[in-house]
Amino acid sequence: MRAFTIIDAPQRSDAWFAARVGRLTGSCAGEMLAKIAKGEAAGRRNLRLRLVLEQVTGRPQESSFVSPAMATGVEREDAAFAAFESLTGNLAVRTGFLAHNTLKAGCSLDGHMGDFDTLLSIKCRQPAGHLDFIKSGVIPTAAMAQIRHELWITGASAHEYFSWNPDFPPSLQSRVVTVKRADADIPAYEQAAMTFLEEVRAEVLAVCTLSDLPSVLKEAVTA
Repeated sequence: MRAFTIIDAPQRSDAWFAARVGRLTGSCAGEMLAKIAKGEAAGRRNLRLRLVLEQVTGRPQESSFVSPAMATGVEREDAAFAAFESLTGNLAVRTGFLAHNTLKAGCSLDGHMGDFDTLLSIKCRQPAGHLDFIKSGVIPTAAMAQIRHELWITGASAHEYFSWNPDFPPSLQSRVVTVKRADADIPAYEQAAMTFLEEVRAEVLAVCTLSDLPSVLKEAVTA
């Protein structure tokens, strides 16, 4: 049985943003995993605060800003899907948002094959980033965190990371790297995610308890 429910909303639509409210998603997995030598990384702290605010208010707090590079990626997405399918012979299915059934977590896949057996990340990267990936085949840290998150949510056995840029010569336009579930240390990721989600939950419960106090006591507590 799947551990998630598919919310059929186009990515970046109002319904899609609403489905993500208060949930740990793949796009912020890298921030959740961020570490520094002492204390808590600013990205992790800010993410925790954002999720607390979203769960308390029920309203999205994440930025909807779209940079020129992001806009280019969106414009090229359909062509990139076609390029992946032509290169691999695999037909990818697109979904909206996958909401975990019991945890405040979820993810938006670029695509999947089979019954969520293999997942797909489509990256229409800028020239410098694409060239680096063509040469090295090394998946960036933030992207790898997202891959681990998506494997965790779906239970998939593998993830295809596909980088595509049509400005390059045909032989250099595409590269795909497969990440096997067994190589992604999903148990360690799950432990980190569960710890983080419990921290968020504790803060939300503390805020909700405060909201139930009589107003005079609220003033005393918050003074």
